[in-house]
Amino acid sequence: MRNVLEVKNVSKVYGKKENTFTALKSVSLDVKEGEFVGIMGPSGAGKTTLLNLISTIDSPSSGDVKIDGQSVVQMKDNQLALFRRNKLGFIFQDYNLLDALTVRENIALPLALSRQNPREIDEKVEKIAQKFGIGHILDKYPYQVSGGQKQRCAASRAIVTNPSLIFGDEPTGALDSKSAVDLLESLKTLNEQDNATILMVTHDALAASYCKKVIFIIDGKLAKEIYKEDKPRKEFFQEILDILGTMGGEE
Repeated sequence: MRNVLEVKNVSKVYGKKENTFTALKSVSLDVKEGEFVGIMGPSGAGKTTLLNLISTIDSPSSGDVKIDGQSVVQMKDNQLALFRRNKLGFIFQDYNLLDALTVRENIALPLALSRQNPREIDEKVEKIAQKFGIGHILDKYPYQVSGGQKQRCAASRAIVTNPSLIFGDEPTGALDSKSAVDLLESLKTLNEQDNATILMVTHDALAASYCKKVIFIIDGKLAKEIYKEDKPRKEFFQEILDILGTMGGEE
């Protein structure tokens, strides 16, 4: 199976001269096509820094990041913007929806920006909305729907372009437990049925238990990697909790 993501010896140092802080130290990892990967670790371990570097929001101090075989570190800003739009999907904790647009228009936005055929846009939006169980609210505005529905709208928007890699930055962080499970079940289905490749930073062991693989970071370094394989989700959840316990707790 091909690697969608390759991270090679990536480090990130903030500050200058004597006042420096090393957030990541020579991190290397691969994510294969069709994997659902969680990234966990104590507060300040470097999870968000790693996600920002991989997702092209920030650039590393050293090392390389390749997505679909292309080095994003070498790209200029205009190349990067196009690459981000065509290859990457983002699900943020705070939804990042536009209040002036309907749910339908929010989901369609990336397709409209790339000037796709309006009929094709409608078909794709309808299809992804049904998959996330929000087909009945497409003509409502974000302020008219629940937090869980907003997040599923945001997830639909991230996925509607069929990106090579989907990033989740604490996507269940602002949701109640039922809404969180609904979103996680949708992402799991998307991963299993559509072979979507998902990378999710989370502090929540329950959210991580929906992943196929969980990577733990401590003090800017990769500490451990575990696989779900054929284990029941409850057993994998307990394994994650046990590891977090030995790492000194979670956020």
